[in-house]
Amino acid sequence: MAHFAELDQNNKVLQVVVISNEEVDANGGDQHADAETFVATIVPYGTGGVSWKQTSYSGSFRKQYGGTDFTYDASKNKFISPKPYASWSLDSNDDWKAPVTYPTVTEIDSKTVFPIMWDEDNQKWTGISDSTNYEWDASNTQWNEV
Repeated sequence: MAHFAELDQNNKVLQVVVISNEEVDANGGDQHADAETFVATIVPYGTGGVSWKQTSYSGSFRKQYGGTDFTYDASKNKFISPKPYASWSLDSNDDWKAPVTYPTVTEIDSKTVFPIMWDEDNQKWTGISDSTNYEWDASNTQWNEV
């Protein structure tokens, strides 16, 4: 089965529909503009929809699966995931990165720190180990109890 993302005027994904491989093959094949035009003839646009772009459920093309709220970057021919936090920016691979590097240490005294979460208000990584709260100190690459 082939997946097609409905895009709005800003190339934001509104929804994804599934079309049979046979229909795609009969209309130009994978990633072909004719297949996208064909989808527009059989699936009505939703509110705000203006075009269809094929996406890969397995992420084998266009970087990754273009789910709802992803954005299609036409110049790079790829789908970009939604920005998780205001402070994050895209790296050279078009992956979102926090302003503080993700912790390189994930254990404290042989116990796993989990979950590790981004604290947007304080611009730092936090974690829990054995019901104790920690924050990541990137300057000395260690967890500090809080």
